[in-house]
Amino acid sequence: MEAKKSKIYTRRGDSGITSLIGGAQVKKDDLRLETYGTLDELSANLGLLRSFAGDIFTSEIIRIQEFMWRIAASLASENSNKTTKIKKNDFEKEIFWLENCIDKWDAELSQLKNFVLPGKNTASATAHMCRTVCRRFERRLYSLQSQQIIDKNTLIYANRLSDFLFVFARLLEKKEN
Repeated sequence: MEAKKSKIYTRRGDSGITSLIGGAQVKKDDLRLETYGTLDELSANLGLLRSFAGDIFTSEIIRIQEFMWRIAASLASENSNKTTKIKKNDFEKEIFWLENCIDKWDAELSQLKNFVLPGKNTASATAHMCRTVCRRFERRLYSLQSQQIIDKNTLIYANRLSDFLFVFARLLEKKEN
């Protein structure tokens, strides 16, 4: 017998309340939801970036998106939920990888002498959009830190990711020219 497919809508959120991983209920305008919602927005923008950047950068963007889902799950969990906590060495590995990409790509670029005006091509403009959403995510993390403990590595990762996206945008401009 085939299992009955569940509907995409549950109606549980119609009253402005939603559940965290673990069952705790919060208002839909809760800062925690705003924070991981911004991360979801960043992931969607990274998907758009991936579609414009071409096959050469697909693995890098997917790696970031997959790690961001781990961060989102951690933020969407009750503080007592240990199953979604990200290990320190996982953060360190991803931050190190971002820094290596930044250093490698930045070495290919000319030194900045002016502000960068986004829009030279669709891929780089999208990377700049991702960077600004990432910065907003970082600001939300700092605001959320006043309400709950945020792993400092999450803050470092967000900061490094925005740097990555800035250099990536510049690299995409160079590759098109």
